[in-house]
Amino acid sequence: MSNGSELGEFLRVRRAALQPEDVGLRNYGVRRVPGLRREELAMLAGVSNTYYTRLEQGISTNASEAVIDAIARALNLNTDERLHLFNLARPGTKSKRRAASRSDRARIGTVRLINSMGSTPAVVLGRRSEVLAWNNLGHKLVAGHLAFDSPNDPAERPNMTKMLFLDEHTRALYMNWPEEAARAVSSLRLLAGATPNDQELTAVVGELTLKSPEFAKLWAKHPVQNCMSGLKMMHHPEVGTLELNFEVLAQPDESGHRILMYAADEGSPAASGLRLLATTPESAAPINETVHFSP
Repeated sequence: MSNGSELGEFLRVRRAALQPEDVGLRNYGVRRVPGLRREELAMLAGVSNTYYTRLEQGISTNASEAVIDAIARALNLNTDERLHLFNLARPGTKSKRRAASRSDRARIGTVRLINSMGSTPAVVLGRRSEVLAWNNLGHKLVAGHLAFDSPNDPAERPNMTKMLFLDEHTRALYMNWPEEAARAVSSLRLLAGATPNDQELTAVVGELTLKSPEFAKLWAKHPVQNCMSGLKMMHHPEVGTLELNFEVLAQPDESGHRILMYAADEGSPAASGLRLLATTPESAAPINETVHFSP
């Protein structure tokens, strides 16, 4: 994914979503194309129309922070969208961090931690939402139809975003699937802007675009959101409806690993459902930490 083309697409999509009255401009008659004109956006940002046009065309890169801030204000971007714009417009400012490879593994300590959380479903995710590990309850909750040890094989390990769009069991799990899909694409967009040279991420996006028209449609809208907490409504095939809070904890290193955890309100039907789910048979034995995971 080229940051120049991604920047241009993001600017065009967000400009088209704004109406003149949204930014205090008068709307004169019918417009040939939706949204603000380039010259209007440039005026609001205080830059020349020529310079702004070069940004949309992906010709100019490494714009100054002041210019990026001005364009973000003109586009009414929120905090996550502003960060995404900064990543796209100034790729040279990002660290030269090496993207994780497909042989990426969850740390032993992380696996031990989630395994100790017997009553809390937990999943360890890699940079591209691939499943690196899960505890028993996490596996039963999100992917009981898959083998427990499936994250062990880097070439075949599950990917939460792929499953959401391409796996019928996962799709049926979410009662509000459109909302869940929008969350997933928004998070992936933010990641793509921060790691433009990640070939494996490009492959994930390419596969989903080819195989899922719904993903392709959402991806083209350039949604951006850092989804770290919220509510998920699930209908589990074994225990029924579950209203669960989720939290995503990012590990404080450069691995890009995250721990996704689910919790039910105490005394709620969902809490009873999780307790019942914990008693159901596991489809496979837990992962042997010393054999399958490196420190």
